[in-house]
Amino acid sequence: MVPLRFTEKTPKVFLNAYDVEHAELPHTAGLHLRTPLQRRLKGRHVAMIRRVVMFNKHMCLRNFISSIGGVIGTGLFLGTATALMEGGPAGLLLGYTFMGTMCYCVMITVGEMIALLPIPGGHIKLAERFVDPAFSFAMGWNCWYCWTFAIPAELSAAVTLVDYWNLGVNSAVWITVCLVIAVGINLLGVGTYGEMEFIFASIKVIAITGLLILGIVLDLGGSPNHDRIGFRYWKNPGPFVQFDGIVGAKGRFLGFVRVLIQAAFSFTGTEVVTMAAAEVKNPRYTMPRAIRTVYIRILLFYVGGIFIIGLLVPSNNPLLHLNSSNASSSPFVIAINQAGIIYLPSILNAVILTSAWSASSSDLYLSSRGLYGLAAAGNAPKFFLRTSRSGHPYVAVVFCSLFSLLSYMIVNTSSGIVFTWFADMAATTGLLAWFCIGVTYIRFHRGLLAQGYDRTCLPYASRLQPYASWWVIASSLTTLLFSGWQVFLKAKWSNATFVTTYLPVVLFPILYVSAKILMRVPLVKPSEMDFKSGTEDLDAERTLAEKLEGGGLDELGM
Repeated sequence: MVPLRFTEKTPKVFLNAYDVEHAELPHTAGLHLRTPLQRRLKGRHVAMIRRVVMFNKHMCLRNFISSIGGVIGTGLFLGTATALMEGGPAGLLLGYTFMGTMCYCVMITVGEMIALLPIPGGHIKLAERFVDPAFSFAMGWNCWYCWTFAIPAELSAAVTLVDYWNLGVNSAVWITVCLVIAVGINLLGVGTYGEMEFIFASIKVIAITGLLILGIVLDLGGSPNHDRIGFRYWKNPGPFVQFDGIVGAKGRFLGFVRVLIQAAFSFTGTEVVTMAAAEVKNPRYTMPRAIRTVYIRILLFYVGGIFIIGLLVPSNNPLLHLNSSNASSSPFVIAINQAGIIYLPSILNAVILTSAWSASSSDLYLSSRGLYGLAAAGNAPKFFLRTSRSGHPYVAVVFCSLFSLLSYMIVNTSSGIVFTWFADMAATTGLLAWFCIGVTYIRFHRGLLAQGYDRTCLPYASRLQPYASWWVIASSLTTLLFSGWQVFLKAKWSNATFVTTYLPVVLFPILYVSAKILMRVPLVKPSEMDFKSGTEDLDAERTLAEKLEGGGLDELGM
């Protein structure tokens, strides 16, 4: 087997030449001469990266908080209302656990590739290397579609949350305020974005941790009314919901499938780490540690939070229906109100509102970087490559922010309904992106085998591969197939539901086939795949990582 490492011609870099404060190699920028993006996103800034080893306890705490905050947003705080109403507590728990396994497999799949090749464009650009340019084209526009339409979903959720206070202000005002915040954070540059994400993540981590503890206390009878709930709502109205009144196992299964789409909206976006890789300090050290701790957020915060919700709120509570356009649709707010606790519901609602701001800002960051990557690959107009002197792609940011104006649809329609529309669109395209990541890895794995490379020499390698990538492909396709099945029930046809769930599924093959015809490019042969461009500094960065992990700070001059 051929290890991926330096050659004799590679320039030597001594340990004392490192930028110790930022853990960055001084010659790293030379690897990406074609892109003016700057590596200014420090470890503590990367809210979606799970953990980076820092040089002191204070910085470790800062980074751990921002890593766990990640992509926790309205999917968990607000979207679970619909999922609980349609699937019941057991269906809710099973659906999120199922999607959690997919999410983890996606992360270890994309992580193995991006840790080796932390290039601008992330997994979109990797698809060009290991599948073909046409596949990268279709995948890139699908991902851009996902991230772009997630922005109005989060903004609609923010308005739904503000309506809780019944302030009597037109919804367009709140959309404008939230939009200015999200766009402003992104236009101020990646450093500001990172700091704000850390602040938002801190709030979310404290909130969800407190809610988990409070939920256990309330369930055991610690509320002001001393009502011990236990598993009462698992018995009545029951663990599963008979969807649309369909009796038997069929009705329960259909309810469970509906949960999967909402769960997909909650989890999609974790692959954001690949888009940040080109701007992260010392990416081959940061990325593996980001990936290894992703299970913490999945198990503790998502699965744990879902379990608590199923204990505290009955699935037949009318406030769970998002058509109520009321922030009480958040299961956590409902549970606290039922417990008779005053003031806390409003405080929690404000916290959930910050999560909507955070998520919309993150989605705008993703969509703009995705568009920049498309332009860099020649799949979008070149003017999207324009950047400021500091390397900020302001043209892409402004263009992507224009699609946020779709959130003004709530002026004439319920904000809860609009949120559901855009959430379904983002979930469907997110699942397609996961499918593409799985396909890209299968090709990547075949290339390694064909060229005789040793996977154990990669910066990150999972023992679950390639089975994890096959699981991602199979489960994402199955979920997509059933994503909008309810429109085919008798007298249940809905144009809006059909379009938001199946339009991306139809567009993807059209984009791929069209690009294949126009580009006239074959699949990349495994024996010709490029594993070397961008790996020139691999051994030097690994040496630095080993020094950091081994506590060898004295050798680094600290």
